[in-house]
Parts: sequence; structure tokens; C-alpha cells
Amino acid sequence: MTYYLYHYFEKEMGPFKNLSKLSMDDAAKVSNQIKKEGKVFASRRNDEYLMIRRELERTARDLFISKGGKPVNTFPHYMTLGACSWLQTWYLEPGIITIDWNEIAKESMSFTYGDLFPTMRYPDEKPYRKQVYTKDEIIKVIDQFGFPQDWNHDGAKGPERYIEVQIWDEQIIQRYL
Repeated sequence: MTYYLYHYFEKEMGPFKNLSKLSMDDAAKVSNQIKKEGKVFASRRNDEYLMIRRELERTARDLFISKGGKPVNTFPHYMTLGACSWLQTWYLEPGIITIDWNEIAKESMSFTYGDLFPTMRYPDEKPYRKQVYTKDEIIKVIDQFGFPQDWNHDGAKGPERYIEVQIWDEQIIQRYL
């Protein structure tokens, strides 16, 4: 089975810009500038966003390692499994990179059923909460629940809007810059 990974970004900025790659001070400066400009979706993030993000990324990395993942980076780059038109609305002038998921070693990518934030923090009892999946596992989750992009495209049925892919190897990302 072939699936495609999608990365959405602001064309002017370029792909795979990552706040986690920056020092906490530099990331805060960038985040504050985005909030000040108020033009894109990311401008709505609260002041605790960066701290929470780094903690969730550590948790996701640890869970992935416990399942046999071999992350090279301490933080992931983000993509979606399958297209998600809603994410294009996050940007003034969206760019998109599409990658066949077979081009990336399974030990270098993990998945959450939904964005990492609500997946790890939303207080309900859905079985995919607080879970990180391997490539083999996410296929079973899709067989059971489908793609959130299909059943919840407008967000009316919860925070799941897409399946997030975490790419844990900078060398993979470099090929697409």
C-alpha cells in the first residue's frame, strides 16, 4: 500500500522551518513575532506553547523508541499522512511538499492519530489518545478509524483533523529543502 506524506508551509519562509530546532530564547522571539503580526494560524498559540511542545516531543520520541524507532533528531519535523486541505488555510501563501511514505525508513517516522497536541492532551477515552504509532501500527488504526480528514474535515467531531507524521531524521528532510 502506498500513502503520501504532506508538508504544508508558508512559501515565503520555505519548508521544514522548525521552532524546536532553535534555542528556547530564539524560538520565543520567532513565536512572539508571529503572534504580533497576527496573520497566520500560528499567531493564536499561547505563551506556554513552546514549553508544552518540547515536552510532548520528548514524550513522543520516548514512546517511539520503546516501539523500536530509531530517531536521530531530538525533535521531529512534521507532516501529515494524506492530504489535509484545512492545513492550507493556516498560511497566507501555502506551499506543499509531497513524499511517498515508502521513501522514508520506518524507523525514522512515527505517527499520531491527530495532531500531537490534542492526541497527547485531549481528555477523553479514545483509544488513540496518548499513543505514538509505528508505520505498521498506523495501518491498523486507519483500518479501524479511517482518516480524520475524511470523517472530521471541519473539526465538528473533535480535535482529530489529520494523522500527523513525525520525521525524526534531519538528513531525510534535507533532500526536500
